[in-house]
Amino acid sequence: MITVAQIQEKIAEAITQSGLTQTEIARRLNVRPTQVCSYAKGRKMPALETLANFCKILDLDANEILCLK
Repeated sequence: MITVAQIQEKIAEAITQSGLTQTEIARRLNVRPTQVCSYAKGRKMPALETLANFCKILDLDANEILCLK
């Protein structure tokens, strides 16, 4: 079974490995930098639309982020 914690871990890894600052990711997602910080620390999950845009912006496979691969 896939857990929210596993997905949050994948999101945090993607943010770290992106080479972009959290502020830059936030600007591209049109969200506050504090939201990206919360995603990176595993405190919050992005909304579905934000998650889709996150995958697009960072050129990520949504299946991998959602632990489906």
